[in-house]
Amino acid sequence: MSARIAGLVATLSLAIPLSAACGAAPAENTSSGGPDAKAATSVADFGGMDKLVEAAKKEGKLNVIALPRDWANYGELLDTFSSKYGITITSDNPDGSSSDEINAVKTLKGQDRAPDVLDLGQSFALSGAQEGLFAPYKVQTWDKIPDGQKAADGGWVNDYGGYVSIGCDAKRVPNCPQTYADLLKPEYKGKVALNGDPTKAGAAFAGVYAAALADGGSFDDIQPGLEFFKKLKAAGNFNPVESTPATVQNGETPISIDWDYLNAGYADQFADKGVDWKVVVPSDGKYSQFYAQAVNKDAPHPAAARLWQEFLFSAEGQNLYLKGYARAVLLPAMQTDGTADAAVVAKLPTVEGTPTFASEAQINKAKETLASGWGAAVSG
Repeated sequence: MSARIAGLVATLSLAIPLSAACGAAPAENTSSGGPDAKAATSVADFGGMDKLVEAAKKEGKLNVIALPRDWANYGELLDTFSSKYGITITSDNPDGSSSDEINAVKTLKGQDRAPDVLDLGQSFALSGAQEGLFAPYKVQTWDKIPDGQKAADGGWVNDYGGYVSIGCDAKRVPNCPQTYADLLKPEYKGKVALNGDPTKAGAAFAGVYAAALADGGSFDDIQPGLEFFKKLKAAGNFNPVESTPATVQNGETPISIDWDYLNAGYADQFADKGVDWKVVVPSDGKYSQFYAQAVNKDAPHPAAARLWQEFLFSAEGQNLYLKGYARAVLLPAMQTDGTADAAVVAKLPTVEGTPTFASEAQINKAKETLASGWGAAVSG
């Protein structure tokens, strides 16, 4: 692994602290004498990992939502967990957004098909916590997770992340763009897409934030990002089609602004299907962020939900994220204790410089700006 990548993965763990609620009370025993899984805040409340596994297996099911199998290697993560513990996983709305996840928690409350666990963009993790939707839970590796990457009470915990990148099909686009500024060139007419609606999807939100950083804005001011896409629309370059694996493969979105781990995955996935997918982290719009895990406060399978968290934040789970080109939050600690898979770490997309992160207040302000201005910026 190069020194540059080693330095990068270490600095990715140094996100600024984000506010969180106070800690929750420990779990009380149920009338049957077993632990109350919905109130458990750590594996100790179950009496140890073996007891948690036992409780989760007794439930036998786990409901997940908005987890595409080709996103950050979630296909292998889901299959491994199910096989390891004999738990049946129901995966709902795999192509859904963070907004869809929050809506599902609210609308399906009290139903057996409600999501047990959530995988959310940072802004949605913060707003969901503010609404009191999550159950505090601290995994066994809690102390190895940097303070800036978790709520103090365990209500949400950052898990994996990456950088905004530009993916490009070199067989359809002779000169692939290297920067946000390049995207305004006439040769990219109708070719530049986002992964979703930035008012609903974390990846697209990040794409607009990166555009702001590239075009005179800052973490305090995402408005230049809106203005950039307004210019992109006026130039005829903005493609309103949501970028997905299918649109990448069929050439409908030959240039896609998306997380580097997704674009890097497409390069592998479609190499034998005639797609020469190139990936670059734009030097003028470096935006990095992590996705957060959370347990639904009203999870229908609360023990399985907590076992899923333990799995994701184990060395096994974190290495599986790395295999999907995602930058695992525990990677610095794993490199120290020797549990990181060095071969997959070495394949992460190259980035120069040190990442910086937006604060909770800055993200909330940006979200409000997007909510009121995105439609007008790309309408017509």
